[in-house]
Amino acid sequence: MKKVFIAGGTGFLGSAALNRFAEHKISVSAASRRGGCAGGIIVDSFDFFTQTKERIYEYLSGKDFDVFVYALGPDDRFMPPAPAYEYFHEKLVLRCHDVLSAAVKAGAERLVVLGSYFSFFDRNFGGKLSMHHPYIRARREQEKSALSLDAETVVLELPYIFGVPENGKPLWRDSFLAHFDHYPAVFMTGGGTAATDVHGVADAVFAASYCGKGCVPVGGVNILYIELLKKMLRFSGDNRKVIKIPSFIGALGARAVKKEYVKNGKEPGLNPVRLMTEIQNRKFYIDPSETECALSYDKFGFHAVSSIDKELEKTMRACYPERFCNYAKI
Repeated sequence: MKKVFIAGGTGFLGSAALNRFAEHKISVSAASRRGGCAGGIIVDSFDFFTQTKERIYEYLSGKDFDVFVYALGPDDRFMPPAPAYEYFHEKLVLRCHDVLSAAVKAGAERLVVLGSYFSFFDRNFGGKLSMHHPYIRARREQEKSALSLDAETVVLELPYIFGVPENGKPLWRDSFLAHFDHYPAVFMTGGGTAATDVHGVADAVFAASYCGKGCVPVGGVNILYIELLKKMLRFSGDNRKVIKIPSFIGALGARAVKKEYVKNGKEPGLNPVRLMTEIQNRKFYIDPSETECALSYDKFGFHAVSSIDKELEKTMRACYPERFCNYAKI
């Protein structure tokens, strides 16, 4: 590997990956919509989502990279206007294909694409999730599109990720925790999820730039939603209780939420009712040893994340800085 280029270099995950390459003295450059600086490296201002494929190729041509990291696109927390599938298809599939095609034409021999662990579970469930969740459908299509290109391609299927962005605020408060703001307790179904932190993702991107192929689910910690929420509340200075509820009760509440979305002309990437009955009542766990094996972590001295507590605490404090007068010292 002679040089890496990161599309989305000032984003939450892109900047962490950029830092990891710089720490290992790997030549790396990057661009993002707003540009700026990450890890002491100047990031170009270039909006991959508004440029034509020809213009993207012109921009990338001559930058002399052989690995291209795609760290762009919305995740499932983004709430687009209805219909959601059109939005996610445009951002995650069509634009991604244009950028990756231009990168291959410009010299990329290896592509690393940041995807979603929902694709991993959709494959395991025979495509049943993508039938009802537009975000998951788009993610599966993104994978197929990326893997069809003439380059060695690794799609990292990422789980829940905790950490504090260099140039922004974590999304967890507005996109998730705010839903519980007016309740005396927090209610959650009995499933669980894999999770990692931003440093674990940076390790996976670094390793995938050398090793691995195809779709690689990224594991770290497997945790019940109940236990995760307890930690989130404790680390954010919230003493409310977390109460386990059956998935059908969660689905009843989700129906009211869905009606509100429809009223406002919005549609989430994950169907809120089926989220309760198809996802959050199951254990979406990933064996971290399989990630380590698929990406040859032993070659780099890496290990999958074994605890998310440190970054989870930082994340919660960044979400609620008004509760912590000494937050700046953390």
